[in-house]
Amino acid sequence: MNYKMIVLDIDDTLLTDQHVISQRTKEALLKAQDMGVKVVLASGRPTFAMHKIAEELLLHDYGSYVLSFNGGIITDYQTKNNVYECTLTKEQAHELYEISKKHNVFVHTYVENDIITEQGNQYTDIEGQLTGMQIKEVSSFTEHVQNDVVKLLMLEDPEKLAQVEKILQKELEGKISVMRSKPFFLELTNSEVDKGKSLNHLIQILGIRQDEVIAVGDGYNDLPMIKFAGLGVAMGNAPEEIKQQADYVTATNNEDGVAEVVEKFILSNK
Repeated sequence: MNYKMIVLDIDDTLLTDQHVISQRTKEALLKAQDMGVKVVLASGRPTFAMHKIAEELLLHDYGSYVLSFNGGIITDYQTKNNVYECTLTKEQAHELYEISKKHNVFVHTYVENDIITEQGNQYTDIEGQLTGMQIKEVSSFTEHVQNDVVKLLMLEDPEKLAQVEKILQKELEGKISVMRSKPFFLELTNSEVDKGKSLNHLIQILGIRQDEVIAVGDGYNDLPMIKFAGLGVAMGNAPEEIKQQADYVTATNNEDGVAEVVEKFILSNK
């Protein structure tokens, strides 16, 4: 099969535990792009927090795309224009804030290039470190959020957050998309947003078939694109449930798992 696109989650997939792209992986992805294959980044991260990685992989030179906020925004990385956007209304954001208070979990969202929260916490600090974004503590979340937002994050100890996730998936079914990207990150987006649906929008724009796409990820928020793609790949460090639903399981993020996929399924067809 001649694949035309490979879609990559970032954290714990493309990046090692040291938050870098290995040299082998970078070389493989640049070679794939030289062959005309689109390398697309798909992450729960805000768009701003994907720029450095996109620049490192030269996505602007190859006219590629980034799917940020779990697919809530698709950006043409050559023009920096958004070709798709699906948001939560201000009213939905305020309602989710109240729900977070009810369940006694931390919450934050994104306004421009800042992370907005009422209460600093270790989990929001992790998000700040991962994204490079400034954390802005405000006295009133609802007063500060006066426009549509792409995503809210609820954050807590993984055991407690797993319980909240189950409750909210039932309560908000059909209204809000609820899924964990990390054990302590619960992502809340428009019900029409997930990486699989966003990927479908992108291939329609580009005229690429579903079976010509490889998608690689490790988290539960990657499952929609893993199941959608012609070849869905789970990282070796992914939970067993995700591995069971993938077409192929590669090595871990610390063992050049992405490079292995590119070499095996793309470069070997050169």
